[in-house]
Amino acid sequence: MVGPMAHSRARANPAEGKPPVRRAAATVAVVFLLVGVLGFVPGITSGTGDLRFAGHGSGAFLFGVFQVSVLHNLVHLLFGVAGLALARTVGGARTFLVGGGAVYLVLWLYGLAVDHDTGANVLPVNDADGWLHLGLGVGMIALGLLTGRVRR
Repeated sequence: MVGPMAHSRARANPAEGKPPVRRAAATVAVVFLLVGVLGFVPGITSGTGDLRFAGHGSGAFLFGVFQVSVLHNLVHLLFGVAGLALARTVGGARTFLVGGGAVYLVLWLYGLAVDHDTGANVLPVNDADGWLHLGLGVGMIALGLLTGRVRR
């Protein structure tokens, strides 16, 4: 249907009128939830038979690249839930993006410092995770700062 009637029957866009920082935070949070769930799905995560609760001994790899464990997947899920809760306000959304980005930069540094083949590698992380954590950290902070600016 085209013309004025086309829009009168369409469902409202839930993002309409929402500040960009809230939309960005909610989108990032949903991605974290999706990744947390996919970390348990055989076929998307290879080696699910070798999935361990925590530690470097987990032989499961999300998309065949990112080493994951049950704890790692649960962290993604909790991060997603926290992000959705914080995305309800502008301040919370900015806090989630900038604070969460800082957490991911710390995880990147942790991945650089920890010996990947020891018990200290609790989450676990590999080189691919390290690059992803760096990108997430920088990207989330940028989103929080750039979309959270007050327009005059």
